[in-house]
Amino acid sequence: MQSASTDDLTIVGTPDYVFGFKSDISQCFEMSDLGPMRWILSIEVQRDRTNGTITISQRSYIDTILACFNLQDANPASTLLQPGNALGRHQSPSTPCQLEDMRNVPYREAVGSLMYAAVGTRPDIAFAVTALSQFMQNPGRAHWEAVKRVLRYLKGTRELWLVYGDQCNGLKGFSDADWGSSTEHRHLISRYIFTLDGGAISWSAKKQNVVALSSTEAEYIALTHAAKEAIWLCYVLADVLDPQVRKHPLLLHSDNRSAIALAKDNAYHPRTKHIDIRFHFIHEAVDDNKITLEHRCTKDMPADLFTKALPRPRLEHLSALFGLRSL
Repeated sequence: MQSASTDDLTIVGTPDYVFGFKSDISQCFEMSDLGPMRWILSIEVQRDRTNGTITISQRSYIDTILACFNLQDANPASTLLQPGNALGRHQSPSTPCQLEDMRNVPYREAVGSLMYAAVGTRPDIAFAVTALSQFMQNPGRAHWEAVKRVLRYLKGTRELWLVYGDQCNGLKGFSDADWGSSTEHRHLISRYIFTLDGGAISWSAKKQNVVALSSTEAEYIALTHAAKEAIWLCYVLADVLDPQVRKHPLLLHSDNRSAIALAKDNAYHPRTKHIDIRFHFIHEAVDDNKITLEHRCTKDMPADLFTKALPRPRLEHLSALFGLRSL
């Protein structure tokens, strides 16, 4: 007879369901009940039933990767990437001496470690990680210094937690686009972030395979990218929380009024008829009352954090808008 084991299992549901499931499964398998979840996949979890909040953090993981790359005693950095100091392939090694200098530098390992934090609990570093991952094949000394700066930023902000439940405003989405600002390519990068009761639950930065001809077109394509995620999230939440979620349109914010107008009534069709038909998905979603679009000024647009390197005050302001803060 063969046996198998797992080192952890998280059960989510109403109290009756959770206790019933644990009772049933313990009759079939030997198990240890460790009580309320406190850790999962290197993510620390705290629950405040009095205030009705759940908070998650990767501060222990941050300590681990800092030690792994010998930066545990380094000075913290106040920002991620230097605003206005774009990284490029012109900084990659091009001579045998430069290649030899970077031969034993653990660039790929460091960026991979940062990726786990970026997709786990730290959306604030997502733009930096996206930018740094473009140089995985041939990183230069400037790229490595930028990686270390991100690690030092994490050291200085290790006490930031993602907080859920301090706002009872349901599911909201925020969409933005980076229109041709990259020095390495001119493809637009669409970005979104979704929050549930004040805390970020989904975020993305995707380089599209098209070159937008205007900011309206770029934002319109970004809205379509966000709308697909919005509809999927509604289905998930309907299954997990309440089937009524699917009956209400999801609120999606953009900072471009022209893109919102195009999605609502196709008012700009003569100037945008070249846009690929698949990007008109957002127009159908609005017509079907699955998405409600609303303008939000750029200074309060959380997704703007994923489009460029920002100074510390603005980084902190936008991070707080999706629930990332010190307890």
